[in-house]
Amino acid sequence: MSRKNKSPQPDVGDVSPQAREIAELGAEEARRELARLAGEIAAHDRHYYQDDAPKISDAAYDDLRARNAAIEKRFPELVRPDSPSRHVGAAPLGHFAKVAHATPMLSLANAFSDADVESFIERVRRFLGLDDAAPIDIVGEPKIDGLSISLRYENARLVTAATRGDGTEGENVSANVRTISEIPQRITAPDFPEIFEVRGEIYMGKRDFAALNARLEGEGGKPFANPRNAAAGSLRQKDPAITASRPLRMFSYGWGDVSALPADTQWGVLERLRAWGFPVNPLAQLCHGATDVVALHRSIEAQRATLDYDIDGLVYKVDRLDWQDRLGAVSRAPRWAVARKFPAEKATTIVRDIEIQVGRTGALTPVAKLEPVTVGGVVVQNATLHNEDEIARKDVRVGDTVVVQRAGDVIPQVVEIVLAERPPGAKPFAFPTTCPVCASHAVREVHAQTGREDAVRRCTGGLVCPAQAVERLKHFVSRNAFDIEGLGEKQIAAFWHDGLIQRPGDIFRLAARQQSGDIRLDERDGWGDVSIANLFAAIEARRTIALGRFIYALGIRHVGETTARLLARSYATVEDFSAAMERARDRDGEAYADLKAIDGIGPVVAEALVAFFEEDHNRDVVADLLAELTVEPFVDDTITGSPVAGRMVVFTGTLERMTRAEAKAQAERLGARVSGSVSKKTDYVVAGPGAGSKLKKAEALGLTVLSEEAWLELIEGVA
Repeated sequence: MSRKNKSPQPDVGDVSPQAREIAELGAEEARRELARLAGEIAAHDRHYYQDDAPKISDAAYDDLRARNAAIEKRFPELVRPDSPSRHVGAAPLGHFAKVAHATPMLSLANAFSDADVESFIERVRRFLGLDDAAPIDIVGEPKIDGLSISLRYENARLVTAATRGDGTEGENVSANVRTISEIPQRITAPDFPEIFEVRGEIYMGKRDFAALNARLEGEGGKPFANPRNAAAGSLRQKDPAITASRPLRMFSYGWGDVSALPADTQWGVLERLRAWGFPVNPLAQLCHGATDVVALHRSIEAQRATLDYDIDGLVYKVDRLDWQDRLGAVSRAPRWAVARKFPAEKATTIVRDIEIQVGRTGALTPVAKLEPVTVGGVVVQNATLHNEDEIARKDVRVGDTVVVQRAGDVIPQVVEIVLAERPPGAKPFAFPTTCPVCASHAVREVHAQTGREDAVRRCTGGLVCPAQAVERLKHFVSRNAFDIEGLGEKQIAAFWHDGLIQRPGDIFRLAARQQSGDIRLDERDGWGDVSIANLFAAIEARRTIALGRFIYALGIRHVGETTARLLARSYATVEDFSAAMERARDRDGEAYADLKAIDGIGPVVAEALVAFFEEDHNRDVVADLLAELTVEPFVDDTITGSPVAGRMVVFTGTLERMTRAEAKAQAERLGARVSGSVSKKTDYVVAGPGAGSKLKKAEALGLTVLSEEAWLELIEGVA
């Protein structure tokens, strides 16, 4: 299953409250809001994809993404490198071996109405430069509410089955998948390619789900909340025999890495998948234009309640594969596909309390503690209230009756307050001005240039605040950072409070301290010889770390996984990165200008990086770590044979062979870094007719300037 936006993006003439509110945002407010949304959505991705335990409803999640997309649409120059629009999913868990996807498993963009679907088709038409009369066939199919899977066949035999994970790396669940009877182990068709990765969705039928829960309850076990959780939990069993006892099924919908394709259309490949023995949804249909697409949506929505499997919308894909290739993808979603989801379910409950949690950056986050309520078969009792302004905007008070909503299988978000039910004497929530953990002042930072307050109130205690210190250490060992098995949140908190670990480098000195007798882990509850040995082995295995993971693990504000990887790609080695950040402390210098010139690194991220390295204690932490670790230089092993991989490219002027959007997408697929500004770091300036100031600056700097034809000759054979 892939998670998508639900609420529509404001458009010209949209007079919804959200559209009006976004229309009134200033640039700095928009930057702060995008930063908040990036962090919040990333956290929900981890809950959903890693833990199979989402904390908000699909509709609430969709609203967050829709808000992010709407702000990015109004402020395209503020799109963050770690934007939710640029990534999908979350890194795989540690229970299974990891599998790198030869072709990324992307998520999908969204449509919210018939008009949005028609707009999607028109965007395809504009991107490809088609005239208004050109027909565009679309394949439509139900969007299954399950777990995405990739099945790799070599020489007609199933060799690997992997979950989506974070889109680039998933979990190896081959042994478990082999127990699913609907999935062929060997293909006998003579036309089956030498290599073929089948992409699909593992699911559990509604009747099978009910029978499984009845059996689990009869055995004294805990029932699953819904079919999606049951499917995910069953597929991720350590014992394949347990998976074999669970009634899992699959629908195939696409492909990944292949040595050859059996057709030149999406529909043609689906037909061959069906002929080869793979289950393909019988409701899938080839649509000839927007009218057929809308009719299919209405038809399947009407059948939804009668289906024996959960669906939460439809997926539409451009049929012609050559057009799919030209359209390409943004970092998290293909341009040639879109998903339209069904409406959310709602219920009412009562806010019993509002608690404040303190994160690793000192952010104070309010959480509503709800009277447990069942929505669509799932009991929910918590919801984030985002920040101080969000509580004030909705005027959420303890004792309020609130409307919550969910779609599918997840915990809801507060949608609105039922004012008629507000109890007498209910008081507005007083957001604390001191940290509830360390009692330090909690402030809303004021931007020096705009004078506007940050939306988030933060504890000023820094590393002296136990909550921040512990949360930063938790972040350091988290799966997307150092991923140290056996050193989870509980262990980090206990070790910190007992003085065993105060900063990240201490983790790598635990074994030596145990050996010298300075500490005695074996005297702690739950720690025996085997668990201690396993912990030390896991720590030792992380003494060599990729540069991107190292940067992300530092916990620098505004620097998520995507931004960390972008920085790693730009600076290549930890020595060059550290030296550049040191030089960038001169805001008027070349290093700072180069940092901001990286496509995807704006002034907010650049300032956060420099501010981090300006602090003595942060530089000490980095130096302490580097004395214990080997940080591997960045190597982009996903791009091979490209003459422009790692090169900085700027397009200027009018391109005649393709649209500007298509040229940028093509360059990025080849591993190039596309920038909107010319600097000394630029490798190629591709100039078409009408090129102006960028061309003049390139010539003044003595950069390599290519015509469109020269650029196409350069990438010929790999594009």
